Amino acid sequence: MLRTVEPQLYSVLRIVFGFLFVMHGLQKLLGVFGGTQVGLTSLVGAAALIETVGGSLIMGGLFTSCVAFVCSGEMAAAYFIVHQPQARWPVQNGGEPAVLFCFAFLYMATRGGGLWSLDRLLARGGAVGARGD
Repeated sequence: MLRTVEPQLYSVLRIVFGFLFVMHGLQKLLGVFGGTQVGLTSLVGAAALIETVGGSLIMGGLFTSCVAFVCSGEMAAAYFIVHQPQARWPVQNGGEPAVLFCFAFLYMATRGGGLWSLDRLLARGGAVGARGD
């Protein structure tokens, strides 16, 4: 039954993960949502840019495969640089979000933008109302 709405649900997954990633980026970039603003020339500043710009592109489904691959790598690096040294398991070191983002973005890198994406719109030459798979 849910198989019939799988393309739509994938797009919802991509949009939600992209939105949440943007929120993490804005915490660092602007110091909003309970975050602390960091300098752009730091490693955390680079992460903030990747999260804000990458999350926005993933949300819109633009250059999804390439951007999601970069974001997946950023989350893997964040896990091993920040979280893993604190404790062995993600549940102990607070790294669950990094692991979840990493693997969700890795999946998106293989899958692309999906049904509701700018990638799809551009591939179809901007055709509106084109049948989606």
